[in-house]
Amino acid sequence: MTWLRALRETARSGLRVERTRLEPLVALRAACGVAIVVGLSLWLWSPPVAASSAFGAFAAGMATFQRSWRPRPVLALAAGAGLAVSTFLGYLAASHVAVFVVLLAVWAFAAGMAWALGPTTGVVASLTVAVMLVTVTLPTSTLSALHHAALVGLGALVQAALIVVFPIRRWGAQRDALADAFAAEADYARRLRHDPLAPFDPEPLMTARSAAVVSARQARRRPEELHGNRALAERIRPVLASLADPTVGAAAEGPERDRAREVLAVAATVLDAVARAIRNGGPVRVPDQADALLRADAPGTELTGAARRSATRLVSLLSAAVERAEGSGPSDATGTAHLLRPSVGEMLPTAVRTVRRQVRWDSPVFRHALRVSAVASAGYLLGTALPLGHGYWAPLAAVMVMRPDFTQTYERGVARFAGSLVGVALATAIARVAHPGTYTFAALAVVSIGLMYLLLRIGYVVAQACVGAYVVFLLGMGGTQLEQTVRDRVLLTLLGGLLAMAAYAVFPAWETPRLRDRLADWIEATAGYVAAVMEAHADPSRRRPGAVRRALLDLRAAGAAWDQAVTRADAEPVRHRGLSRSAVRDADAALSAVGRVGLVMEAHQPGKDRAPVPEAARFAAALREVTATAADEVRARRAPDWQALRAELAGWQSDPAGDRVVRRGAELLVDTLDELAEALRPRSAGQRHPAGG
Repeated sequence: MTWLRALRETARSGLRVERTRLEPLVALRAACGVAIVVGLSLWLWSPPVAASSAFGAFAAGMATFQRSWRPRPVLALAAGAGLAVSTFLGYLAASHVAVFVVLLAVWAFAAGMAWALGPTTGVVASLTVAVMLVTVTLPTSTLSALHHAALVGLGALVQAALIVVFPIRRWGAQRDALADAFAAEADYARRLRHDPLAPFDPEPLMTARSAAVVSARQARRRPEELHGNRALAERIRPVLASLADPTVGAAAEGPERDRAREVLAVAATVLDAVARAIRNGGPVRVPDQADALLRADAPGTELTGAARRSATRLVSLLSAAVERAEGSGPSDATGTAHLLRPSVGEMLPTAVRTVRRQVRWDSPVFRHALRVSAVASAGYLLGTALPLGHGYWAPLAAVMVMRPDFTQTYERGVARFAGSLVGVALATAIARVAHPGTYTFAALAVVSIGLMYLLLRIGYVVAQACVGAYVVFLLGMGGTQLEQTVRDRVLLTLLGGLLAMAAYAVFPAWETPRLRDRLADWIEATAGYVAAVMEAHADPSRRRPGAVRRALLDLRAAGAAWDQAVTRADAEPVRHRGLSRSAVRDADAALSAVGRVGLVMEAHQPGKDRAPVPEAARFAAALREVTATAADEVRARRAPDWQALRAELAGWQSDPAGDRVVRRGAELLVDTLDELAEALRPRSAGQRHPAGG
């Protein structure tokens, strides 16, 4: 993709406004937190102090809107602590430009490295850099700096207190995540009726798993219908795939296929009903046809063999899901324990190791941290040198739009400038027409930030328009000339956005050259999952507990990393140094099919009393060995060779009764891996098209 096209696409994406569900009560609560802090500061101190302290409440509110399964008060308090420390240090050093620039560079680098711990931590860390830059008042003593830091922390404390005192839809995020998982299963069942090999996006299940990780205190207070249902959703998916699969499930045509479609349709209806019940906390309402299937002893005489076993298992799982959603099943109905979230002290060593692993030259997070540090320092010096007021706006705009990847940085840069331009212009026009006083300015600022909280998820450009108006009203409350505010903020925001974009262009962290590494990781994870399933068939009596589950989680993580890498590479203005578009598409399809082989075999895992299948153990060992070599071949830009695996399959002579599913799965696996090798085989120059454009 050329630079011109990349800029055009990212600009269009940054200005996009989407329809999404709003949360007016949550937005109102956060806006009230800002109003309380501003009102108290105006009453007890002065407008400049109110403008300074309002940022703590605003930033803490922003932190609680980030995607996280931690309790919202904890997020607000954590953000407040970081904001207070950065405010104190920034105010102490602000009178000495050289000292402040060094402090800003170090703090910005640390905030950039915080992205290694996840987007929520990264956003909160960016807010601490922003508050260090916002020097609305300049204390002249350590005591004064402590006073302002306490005011910023007070805003976060108010937000946390409001969340505790006025809880809105407790466990709502966890309910939505689990409901989305069941809704995704329902959609999958419907698609399987028409396409037995339909793909499934595991992201809703991954999100539901993240939402299920709770603290010990939360585990005791969690609603009963949230216990165990996620594990049921996980178990339903392979059974759906096994029933629909024409190779090991229902026949491709005839009465058996018709009955399988009926069972899948009923399953979709039941799963939708379970999703609605979990989301709303109400009873499960299923149609009579679905209820009849759940109460039947058998799924139908048309189904035979593996298809009948899959349908029977599916009905059992659906019945259990309905009981759990109604809160009538035992707490350990699924045989799974709570996923307990470690405490902050327990997480600290892991967090340190995670950050240290990113300290390498080719790490996107490390490069992002260097960019943020350089841009924040250069932007502050440049903004201070220019004959404009509020020079901190340039580095602030740059820091808040910068992300570890190209697409989000450029999208947010365009959206921030456009939104700030609209918001500042509208706010200035309102101020000129209405001539508001101090308290009216404060009220307008609270309304603006309330709209920002409300509309935050529909588009970054809309949120920035509200933030632009919020800043204008705050400065107007402090007595700043609004004519200068419009010019200064627009020009400095443009400067900050250009600095952020230029930094990524000069010192990028492109995803395109790493596509082969991501693909090799996905190949290893996929083969590891299939091998774990086969080992479970090889000797059921000595099966390792949780081995298949761990391999599946590794597969999902690698698949998600691959999908994210492809999406990013597709938008990058990079010359082709990775995989062609056709190779990406074909490899994706082949590996998805490999994963499906393991999924179908997982649905037919034998009981511990079943006879072992020694050939499956040898095949799994050969698969692991050959895959390690194949992954190295992919990284070295060569097509993998699976002949050793085909030779192992040729030596699979016995065919006992319990061997049929896994033997057929092994045959499908080898055929699919050959398709993967064909997808990665070098092609002529005329056939190549870069994955990045």
